[in-house]
Amino acid sequence: MFKARGKDTGGSFTALENEIAPLQGPPLHRHPGEDEMYYVLDGLLRFVAGEREFEAATGGFVFIPRGTPHCFQNVGAAPARLLVMFTPSGMERFFEAQATLPPGPIDQAAFHEIAALAAMEVLGPPLQLGSVARD
Repeated sequence: MFKARGKDTGGSFTALENEIAPLQGPPLHRHPGEDEMYYVLDGLLRFVAGEREFEAATGGFVFIPRGTPHCFQNVGAAPARLLVMFTPSGMERFFEAQATLPPGPIDQAAFHEIAALAAMEVLGPPLQLGSVARD
């Protein structure tokens, strides 16, 4: 659910609420043109950002500078909820296209295609329990 779109912020900011199923998360990727921020509304997530691996729980905030390879995984037993923010805006294209996919695990071929619409570079697989993604 979008909270702010580029058309409403003069192209400077996008914010949306996102729900992540248990053990799910995006593949390792980077945004060459956008900084990304996450505020954890509910849940526990494991992040990889550049060379760092860390967890963020309810109330946690994560900043990913543009160009940094990153991914995350919901390591909790229940869905996690995130407020996801981008500056500048533009990632709306990705989330609008992703919303048309069927529910369930992310189809990697579809993710690559949708990522290209938003100039997002997919670099590797999603996190799995006990694994760390590297670019």
